[in-house]
Amino acid sequence: MSAGLDPVSIIGVKRDDGELTTAQIDAAVHGFTAGSVAPEQMSALAMAILWRGMSRREIADWTAAMIDSGVRMDLTGLRRDGRALRTVDKHSTGGVGDKITLPLTPLIASYGLAVPQLSGRGLGHTGGTLDKLEAVPGWSAQVSPDRLRAQLAQVGAVICAASDDLAPADRKLYALRDVTGTVASIPLIAASIMSKKIAEGTGALVLDVKVGSGAFMTDYDDAAELARTMVSLGADANVATTALLTDMSAPLGRSAGNALEVAEAVDVLAGGGPDDVVELTLALAREMLAAGGLPDVDPAEHLAGGQAMDTWRAMIAAQGGDPAAPLPVAAHRHVVTAPQAGFLSRLDALAVGLAAWELGAGRSVPGAAVSAGAGVTWHAAVGDRIDAGAPVLTLHTDRPDRIAAALARLEGAYDLAGTPPEVPESRVLSRIG
Repeated sequence: MSAGLDPVSIIGVKRDDGELTTAQIDAAVHGFTAGSVAPEQMSALAMAILWRGMSRREIADWTAAMIDSGVRMDLTGLRRDGRALRTVDKHSTGGVGDKITLPLTPLIASYGLAVPQLSGRGLGHTGGTLDKLEAVPGWSAQVSPDRLRAQLAQVGAVICAASDDLAPADRKLYALRDVTGTVASIPLIAASIMSKKIAEGTGALVLDVKVGSGAFMTDYDDAAELARTMVSLGADANVATTALLTDMSAPLGRSAGNALEVAEAVDVLAGGGPDDVVELTLALAREMLAAGGLPDVDPAEHLAGGQAMDTWRAMIAAQGGDPAAPLPVAAHRHVVTAPQAGFLSRLDALAVGLAAWELGAGRSVPGAAVSAGAGVTWHAAVGDRIDAGAPVLTLHTDRPDRIAAALARLEGAYDLAGTPPEVPESRVLSRIG
């Protein structure tokens, strides 16, 4: 091994607040992927990066090394009816009740763009898009690269799992960071997200960076730094990238849980649904349509007109699902009622997400099973008035023995006030890019 490229030397550079060279980054990432850099050595390097940070150039090199650890999908040349298809994708950093991908993907595809939405599974209090869609009878997350291209050409929309050879370094490194307390590094988060999205081959990307108690980033300045870093990485890779910072201090919509969120997404596609879900869907849709060369269309028209719903049904059916089949329903419900009348002034997103996890909607270790019907619904949005004795929350579960644990998570999770609270006008806090 060349001088300075051994793992101990590389760790030492970052430990001492130095800047890693491109060659050192390549050696660390490729060596860890191949097994010549031991997990404990990569753990030490990840901790050094967490504490010391990375320069703009280092983050770009780290991202490129993770992309180069696997294959890059080629989505050029997609055509429908003799017309070239532009590709545009969206990524959310995750939150409680965040089902936006479900209505957004077919909505964008209904305008003749191609949306290759490679998604993941939930871990902890944030739900995974694939877990939600697997509540649809027959639907499969596994789509081969050839089938993905064919479905994009035919339907315009795919939501599926990424193949194992797409940025494999990221998959291996994330698992290590998760158990070594090094997830919360903005350079490593940005590289993790963008390596997968760039390797996916999309032409444009819109990021939804969540901020608040139910988000990974609870501090606005940290979220803004992450967004700026990812937008810059996209520009480096010639992927037109913009970001919206959005509020996740209260859970999104009226439900958290797999089948519950699919049902809510279908309501949005039918022209209804909670106001905040509709608002954020349309805000992200406008960004994606503009990135795809359609800045002047109003995406609300395809929700009202049924075109987005038609594309949803075609997308679900193309992956083996039955869009007309009833969704699973949990065997047990428990209703939490208001102790007195008042206006809902606070509903803590993290508490709701943890309660849904306790009820079976999420997992604590990768690969564990989740319950399709489990979760939490809330019967009012912040600012709404609730009568004494009226339902505030409903808990859904197949395991009644988990209700007590969920209720413990919800202790103090909401407040009722005598006067209406100030409610933010929008979930969208700012735009970057």
